[in-house]
This record gives sequence, structure tokens and C-alpha cells, in this order.
Amino acid sequence: MAALPPHDVADLELAPLGRARVEWASRQMPVLATIRERFATERPFARMRIGASLHVTAETAVLLGTLAAGGAELSVCASNPLSTNDEVAAFLVVEEGVATFARRGEAPDRYLAHVDAVLDRRPLITVDDGCDLVERLHGAREKDAEGVLAGTEDTSTGALRLRALAGGRGLAYPVLALSGAATRILADNRHGTGQSTLDGIVRATNRLLAGATVVVAGYGNCGRAVANRARGLGSVVLVTEIDPLKALEAVMDGFPVVPMARAAPLGDIFVTATGNRDVLTAGDFEKMRDGAILANAGQFDVEIDLAGLRRLARAHRRIRPMVDEYVLGPPDRRLLLLAEGRLVNLALADGHPPQVMDLSFSVQALACEWLVRHASDLPPALHALPEAIDAEIARLALGAMGVLIDEPSEVQRRYLESFDLGG
Repeated sequence: MAALPPHDVADLELAPLGRARVEWASRQMPVLATIRERFATERPFARMRIGASLHVTAETAVLLGTLAAGGAELSVCASNPLSTNDEVAAFLVVEEGVATFARRGEAPDRYLAHVDAVLDRRPLITVDDGCDLVERLHGAREKDAEGVLAGTEDTSTGALRLRALAGGRGLAYPVLALSGAATRILADNRHGTGQSTLDGIVRATNRLLAGATVVVAGYGNCGRAVANRARGLGSVVLVTEIDPLKALEAVMDGFPVVPMARAAPLGDIFVTATGNRDVLTAGDFEKMRDGAILANAGQFDVEIDLAGLRRLARAHRRIRPMVDEYVLGPPDRRLLLLAEGRLVNLALADGHPPQVMDLSFSVQALACEWLVRHASDLPPALHALPEAIDAEIARLALGAMGVLIDEPSEVQRRYLESFDLGG
């Protein structure tokens, strides 16, 4: 048996279970399969070290296998301590040879040690879901950033942090912001987040959504998806917003938009999806009805004011897996916090379906390939994904579905490209 790569996972004996999960996911990810086949032939990542901070799930394993097929030397840590699948982590070590540092439920000090373990491998390309690697390389490990060629950031929250960094003391290397990719917004935000968030809430609580009042905080791409799926399942949906344009969009989509102070006493289920902090606060908890469910679909566990909730509660207990009951009063009111305020779709469900992650991770794979070719030409800043990558993924996805589209005629092409043929 070949020597195992460096690792810190829960149990290597879980690898066969992980293999079954990865095989199941891979059968539903045909676009990545096509990319993997090409990578195996062209080997674009030969002698390239890639360090990743991602949700360690079956779908992530398919992405990592695709990069490995292209010759990459890989290391990965978790981007969220509650999203790791221990079976998949074991599989990555035993069967894919990926240096893996991830345990479900790991404490903050171990989480940070795992980020450092990936950076100790001296990646040339960083792949982030939430900016942890980049943040560490621009803080305590600033000297190590000198050897990094480029990176990718998958989330809109991470991109916000990177823009703030770029506008301040500056980025040490170029980073592609993938959250703006059209295929990712279409698949990940519009379809994946809505389905998987409600899946996590229902699995955790067995709550009937029909007739329930669901308050969605934030009407960006993710909030819109949650609101539409909840309405489709028969819920009364209220939206809260701080952005006037997004609030107007919600109104014109048929959703009542109200301040959180008005929504708090009305909601049965609250879902935060803003990318901001303190969206639900102590003042809101004091107004909520008995049995209200609190869930977060944002990247980090700061959207729900957990310290404020604990301060108000006179009793606390875990009543179902990852469902914590906080008793406020008198009179007694019980608020139910899901997944400790972390990403509910990954902590309490399986995250996005493989078909969704097929497109999102195809963006990652082709973005990494593009960086290998073009990183030396890019200034150290935050960059948008080239539109050609989006178009290629859409073409591959349509091909996998057996969908044919029309080609423009030469006359149509000239018309669209001309200035003086209008009218």
C-alpha cells in the first residue's frame, strides 16, 4: 500500500463509505466528467500545487479528482466545521491521495490549524470558499503569500472581504471572483440554495412549510431562491432588506417587504441570507413567537446574534440533532436555533445537489486552468471570471443534456456586430 499523504481526518476506515458517496455524486456530474477526461490528457496542472479551503463533501471530492487528473498536487481543509463529511475526508486520503485536514465539528483552534496545514504545503494556487486561505496569507502568514501565483474565491461574502482588502493595503496576488459567474448564479444560487436550505430546515424539524410564515432576510440571489421555493411549497413569505433596489425587486416579484421589527412577531421560520452580520438581534428575539425557527443560509455564523440569544435565554437544551432550544421569558417562549447558526443546507442536509455543483465546480476547474496560463499577466487584484469560461460550461452542460440550440447565420452575426446596420 502506498504511503498516505499528510492528513487529519476522523477515521480512515470510513473510506469505503466515502467512495460510495463520491461515486453517487459523480454519476450526476457529467460536465466535470468531460473536463476531467480532457485534463487527464492535457495535464494542465503538472507540477502545480493547489491548496483548497472548501466544504468537504462528495461533490468537492469530484472536483478534487478532476484537478488531480490534470496533474495537480492537492491539499484541502474544511471551509466550515459543520459541513465536512467524515467519510469523504477519509476517501480523499486513502483513495485519492489528497492531503486532507478536516473533521466534522472541529473546534476553532483545530480549524485554524487545518488552514495552516494546507498553507504549509506551499500552494501555488489557492481555492477558497469564504476567504480563509487568503485572509491567513494576508495576516499571520504574510511572507508565505510571496510564493502564490493566483487564487479563486467562490463566495460573494468572500469577494466582499477581498474587495475591502484590495481597496486597503492591497492583495498580494491576483484572485478570480467566481460568485459573479453566470452559470454559478444560475445553478448554485437560483436553484441550489433554495432547495437545499429548505431541505435542511425540513430534515431538522419535520416542519410543514405549507401555511407557515417564512421570513427571508436578504433578497440577493440566495434569498430570492429561498423565498421562491418557500412560496412554491405553500408558505406565506415576507422579505426584509436594506438595499432599496433589491427591496423593489422583491416587491415586483410579489413579496411583501417589511422591516425586521414588523416581521419578527409574525414569522414561524426565519432564514438569513445577507452576507452581513447581526441580521437577527436580541431586539428581534424578544418579539418572536413561541416555536420560531432560526436558520442561516449565509456563509458565516454571524448573521444571527448568537451572543444576544444566549444572553436573553434563561434555559437552553438540544432537543433534536443540531436543533437547540432557547427558552426566553416570562412568559415562556422557545426559539429553535438550527445548526448553531451555521450554513443550514450543509450542516443539516447534503448541500446543493450534484447537478448544481457540477456547474459550480466546473467553473472552479476551468478557472484554475485559466490561471495557470494567465496568472503571470494579471496584476494583484480581484478579477472577474472571463465570460468565455461561462459560455464553455453552458455549452458542455447543454451537450450533456442532449439539448441543441440554433447557430446565428452570417447575416445575423454581422448585424449584431455592426454599428450601421441597425433599423
